[in-house]
Amino acid sequence: MTRAASRRRTGDAGQAFPLYIVAVAGLLLLAFAFFAVGQAAATRNSAQTAADAAALAAGQKYRDQLSTELLDAIRTGAPWKDLLSGRGVPGAEACANAQRFAGRNDADATCTASSYPTSFAVEADTRKTVGRSVIPGTENTHASARARAVVEPRCTPGPEPTPTPAPGEGDGPGQGDGDDQGDGGDQGDGGDPPANDPPAGPPTVNLTCQDGKEWTVDPADPRDLPEAADLFSVRLAE
Repeated sequence: MTRAASRRRTGDAGQAFPLYIVAVAGLLLLAFAFFAVGQAAATRNSAQTAADAAALAAGQKYRDQLSTELLDAIRTGAPWKDLLSGRGVPGAEACANAQRFAGRNDADATCTASSYPTSFAVEADTRKTVGRSVIPGTENTHASARARAVVEPRCTPGPEPTPTPAPGEGDGPGQGDGDDQGDGGDQGDGGDPPANDPPAGPPTVNLTCQDGKEWTVDPADPRDLPEAADLFSVRLAE
């Protein structure tokens, strides 16, 4: 090999070296960028998980309160149809439950209750930031996500129960024996008054639910009562 050819090969190698440096630097920058995107996606997923869990926690708390208030109203004879339709309970405790569940997922949440149908809108912000990356400002950036849970009634009032006749209601008025009618000495005697029947309690309530299950809630018998999940459903809205 001549001295001139050797010099040409050395010059080509020297010119290619900076290109290798630029290519490697570009690949490293691209890798760091993908890493930053992955960090941001993981933080965003964490925020969405916190929002979903918080919204469902609010809906389930509200469902439990509705169920308790509904069965208590039926037992005491208070108005209960608004409760069966999913209304009538304040949403403050449900939203407080949402904030507790968001905290368990390392996030802070705001909760807003609405009605018709009853729902709970939650916005969650992660307490941790995305972290340092090649993208400026990510070390101070928190992820946010929203979710909404809807509480829907699963049951409607069933047919009215058939009233049970009171004792003695079918007897004819004052049809006694002839001997009693002719006994004049007893008519002037103010005997003991007839015993009063005990006051009737709240009537039983029939409920017809979506799965074909029918419940008869007897205020005098606390057994075999529907659960909260039988009466109301909780789902995440789209």
